[in-house]
Amino acid sequence: MYVGTLSFDLLLGDVHSLKEKRSLVRPIVAELQRKYAVSVAETGHQNLHRRAEIGLAVVSGDTGHLSDVLDRCERLVAGRPEVELLCVRRRLHSDED
Repeated sequence: MYVGTLSFDLLLGDVHSLKEKRSLVRPIVAELQRKYAVSVAETGHQNLHRRAEIGLAVVSGDTGHLSDVLDRCERLVAGRPEVELLCVRRRLHSDED
């Protein structure tokens, strides 16, 4: 069994409130869940309205499949024009760790 995680550090565009921030972050989280069946949530910077951290996790029996899903998720977030991807942290864990 393998677990892959991604942590995205995002800079949001012209956002002036936490309500506007939620209107940008929630669709990204929902699309990742819907398209790739991953566990994903906003995990940091909740009180800052121009920054967001999104955490994502995937479990698989195959490292190739795991890497493919993580790559697709990263491309989806990086391709969103309303956010700037500042940093992505990727970790792979096995049951032997």
